[in-house]
Amino acid sequence: MGRITVIRDLIGVIKDKASQSKAALLSNPKTLSLHLALLRATTHDPFTPPDPRHLAALLSFGHSSRAIAATAIEALMDRLQTTRDASVAIKCLFMIHHIIKRGSFILQDQLSVFPATGGRNYLKLSNFRDNTTPLTWELSSWVRWYALYLESLLSTSRILGFFLCSTSSSVDKDKEEEKVSSLINSELIREINSLVNLLEQISKRPDSLHANGNILVEEIQGLVGEDYLSSINEVSIRVGEVRERLSSLSFVDSVELVCALKRLEDCKERSLALSQRKKVLIDTVWGSISEIKDQVGSSKVYREEGRLLTMGSRNKVSESARFGEPVLKHGDSVKFCSGRFPSFNNLSFRSYESVEPRA
Repeated sequence: MGRITVIRDLIGVIKDKASQSKAALLSNPKTLSLHLALLRATTHDPFTPPDPRHLAALLSFGHSSRAIAATAIEALMDRLQTTRDASVAIKCLFMIHHIIKRGSFILQDQLSVFPATGGRNYLKLSNFRDNTTPLTWELSSWVRWYALYLESLLSTSRILGFFLCSTSSSVDKDKEEEKVSSLINSELIREINSLVNLLEQISKRPDSLHANGNILVEEIQGLVGEDYLSSINEVSIRVGEVRERLSSLSFVDSVELVCALKRLEDCKERSLALSQRKKVLIDTVWGSISEIKDQVGSSKVYREEGRLLTMGSRNKVSESARFGEPVLKHGDSVKFCSGRFPSFNNLSFRSYESVEPRA
């Protein structure tokens, strides 16, 4: 087995050198540095993550024109879709994750709208298999999970209206709470559901057997752990807002909320293993989630003669079309439903850049 591994590693090195030589000969001189940076960052080595220099080189193309950023994203997606090597595929996904977290807005924007003319889902890798070795077979399961996780991350970002976990779209907590308080109840629960979906995907990450001690896998888990903290923070803000609105929740909203919080509790244990940072905050959030679930379940719904009844009623507000457009413009009016500010009917606020929906 050791000899086979050495031969495979040697073949991988040869492939990397051949790809770089081919790029040097055939690439447009204007995009040569881009293709070389991409090839050097996505080598066939299954243990080593992309060199920070090559990663930084690729991210730097987001600080140029939109056309160059689009070319960078297209080259990355072509590399991902054409490879059958698990090491290359997982490194491409690793690069995408870094673009979401650290990329410039123009690079993130090109990622969110690719391909511009529609077409295939570039992260649909549910059939990916590399059975060359036990390690590549295990890495294949990470490729399938990682692609699905990044899809969920982009989808949640679209619903929230900003790139979750991105350093370029970090917001002041007070402003975030103000934005959340302006949502109508159905929108608030929709955002909670999207965060629950993301946390569920985090909890479904593969177990590592042959990949134990693999630095590449460890770095991926580190990135996802940071995402977990950001997601828990967003859940905390929304659970706090729900606490203020318990008396105004309809029966339908209450049932949907309880179901979402129950799903969240179901993935708690496996999610907690990702991060030991900010343990006090995390424990507080999970305590609030359990408390709110119990309060909603006991105060909003009860059984009488076998039928579910609601306590009180309120007028239904029509579903918001906030995310029907890519960007919510300044001055747009949103129904103000927070129980903390009953005297306000509408609130105009500064929007977040919305992520384009994926095809």
